[in-house]
Amino acid sequence: MRDAVTSLIKNYDVAGRYFDRNAIDTLKEYFDSGTARVQAAAAINSNAAALVKQAGSKLFEELPELIRPGGNAYTTRRLAACLRDMDYYLRYATYALVAGNTNVLDERVLQGLRETYNSLGVPIGPTVRGVQILKDLVKAQVVGAGITNTTFVDEPFDHITRELSEQDV
Repeated sequence: MRDAVTSLIKNYDVAGRYFDRNAIDTLKEYFDSGTARVQAAAAINSNAAALVKQAGSKLFEELPELIRPGGNAYTTRRLAACLRDMDYYLRYATYALVAGNTNVLDERVLQGLRETYNSLGVPIGPTVRGVQILKDLVKAQVVGAGITNTTFVDEPFDHITRELSEQDV
């Protein structure tokens, strides 16, 4: 797993270049937001179960057909799997948030996930919507923890939704 710093170093090393102004600005931004990233992770970690539960409830309120007979989250087992997956997304999004890099999402979560979901008949649209709901709840949690600039929270969740979203359908 790489973070913003190691990714930047790797890119400049491969190119055989010294850091330029853009690299220095990127590093400065990463370090300036470091305390907020750690505080956000602490706020998420202390309320992870509640966040997942709220996100699930809101998703099923918006899309009740998912929990009706024949719906993808109809049985207790399927509902538990849905909430488990939301918990995975939240945990790995938190890792990416702290790292300032979405690499961990690609390596540990997203690689082959859309294909797996498609093969299992798991609908992608509601999954994407669930991640969006989770992002909104996390941002509210982070604001509640006293962090005013939450733009860095968007990146990992938006990356997940962008990578899962259907393309060329």
